[in-house]
Amino acid sequence: MTAAPQDASAPADMPTLVVQDSQGRQLLCFLEQLIPLQGRDYALLTPVDTPVSLVRLPQSEAEEPEEIVDWSEREPILAVAESLLQEHNLSLVRSAATLTVTGDFEDPGLEEEDEEEDEIEEGEALDDEEAGDLFESLLDRPFYVGEEQYDLFVPLDPFFVVAVLDGKQARLVEGEDFAQVQPLLEAELERRELGELGD
Repeated sequence: MTAAPQDASAPADMPTLVVQDSQGRQLLCFLEQLIPLQGRDYALLTPVDTPVSLVRLPQSEAEEPEEIVDWSEREPILAVAESLLQEHNLSLVRSAATLTVTGDFEDPGLEEEDEEEDEIEEGEALDDEEAGDLFESLLDRPFYVGEEQYDLFVPLDPFFVVAVLDGKQARLVEGEDFAQVQPLLEAELERRELGELGD
């Protein structure tokens, strides 16, 4: 089971930006909003391709699913996931901010999911009680690497990325920098939304 591509409802003429992270990885994104803040221009973006999360599944009821946030050290696991995706003519891409999947999502048996707006999130570990509502399995079945079981999940809510514009480049806002600007960006977005409602 899988979800529709992230850009399924995006206008064809929506501007795009290539975002780069601190490790040189890139991610092509749609520009959702441009937010001037503290003398800098921040961009609120959504990936063009479908973002996915690598998750280690619990081996017992006492454990919880674990989202692998630092997947750069899990190449053997990604290689197995990649081979399974290739069976469906899909490709796994090590992008900035997230893993992404590209390819034809309209094979038999694939489902589309509606997406709703959510708060800006840099990335959040799976919650055992809420995972079923927030994520959908991308693969037909989980897979094993050694004795541990893994799966790839697609977030059902939009996956937002924040970048700061520096000349012609868009740099991913990460770590402590993101933690500092996140509440300011959310306050500005809320102000804009209230302004639109008042018009």
